[in-house]
Amino acid sequence: MDVTAREPELAGQTVVVIGGSSGIGLEVARRARGEGAEVILTGRDAERLKQAAAEVGARDTAAFDVTDPAALDRFFAGLPGPVDHVMVTGPGPYYAPLAELDHARAVRAFDDHQWLAIAVAQHAVGRVRPGGTLLFMASSDPTHGPGLSIMSAATAALPALIANLAVEIAPVRVNLIAAGFVDTPLSARLLGDDLDARRAQLRATLPIRRVVGPADIAALAVHLMINTAVTGATVDIDGGQRLV
Repeated sequence: MDVTAREPELAGQTVVVIGGSSGIGLEVARRARGEGAEVILTGRDAERLKQAAAEVGARDTAAFDVTDPAALDRFFAGLPGPVDHVMVTGPGPYYAPLAELDHARAVRAFDDHQWLAIAVAQHAVGRVRPGGTLLFMASSDPTHGPGLSIMSAATAALPALIANLAVEIAPVRVNLIAAGFVDTPLSARLLGDDLDARRAQLRATLPIRRVVGPADIAALAVHLMINTAVTGATVDIDGGQRLV
């Protein structure tokens, strides 16, 4: 049987993964490399970035705090040339009940999620090739309850922001991946001893009967890089969590 090998769909393209040293970001880098892309990884920890780069064969790395505007400016200004896609896994969440809510931390957490998307979009103009995409991460459903006020508000605001950015910086595309629980090192740190119970609960209740992992998110992220018809979209990937 004559079988023609499939050509890599990101061959000749460059993918920047902001937050690419572990978890979802590292899996996105791995998947993009598998489709022929060159990848540039960023993160806060230089040593962990070095290990991640060696693991996936990254072209370059940059260690900095993405929530530091000056550092973000320096990173984009220092890119050697245009890139095709930028994936931002985003800073971690801030959870605190109302009685313990720290105003400065709450403002910073909200800004980190909203303003980071705006800042990356500003830098993308002239640096991301037409038809390329910016990809951001959020929760698949604004969660309600004690301690979740700030992150719920930030989650609810992002789809509207992404849709507007997609119009404003066209023909660069802008999309949002809205994930439910993803089994990552960050989830393990947040849940601690409750991690196994959470996994078991999800396996029993999710329509897909398994836990969503970083590879699932990476497959969607690379699809959104490849499919040039998609922009301004918020795409849910939660195994049906929002349905149950």
